[in-house]
Amino acid sequence: MAHFAEIDNNIVKRVIVISNDVITENGKESEELGINFCESLYGHRNWVQTSYNGNFRNVFASIGYTWDSDNNVFYPSQPYPSWVLDENYEWQSPVPYPEDGNIYNWNEENQSWDLITE
Repeated sequence: MAHFAEIDNNIVKRVIVISNDVITENGKESEELGINFCESLYGHRNWVQTSYNGNFRNVFASIGYTWDSDNNVFYPSQPYPSWVLDENYEWQSPVPYPEDGNIYNWNEENQSWDLITE
């Protein structure tokens, strides 16, 4: 099965599944065939193929994710205003997550990791 993400202002609005038969011609998969099929169903070409197992375009697209066409990747929405996107398209907190085996929640107001005690 092939998966296609509908994009609006670089944000994923939905992801649909298409049979591989639709995107295969002469034994080769074609994203263009998938986009054509989506256009026939929904009336526009704002679709990008995504990989369920993350084999291409960084991660599997989900609703609310960002499509970065310049870098040909999807990435999740920013979890907190203070976090920055790194070169691997992963959000990084200003303070590294403690590696002491405990579980923490990010505290945006204090810019710190709060230990969960319950």
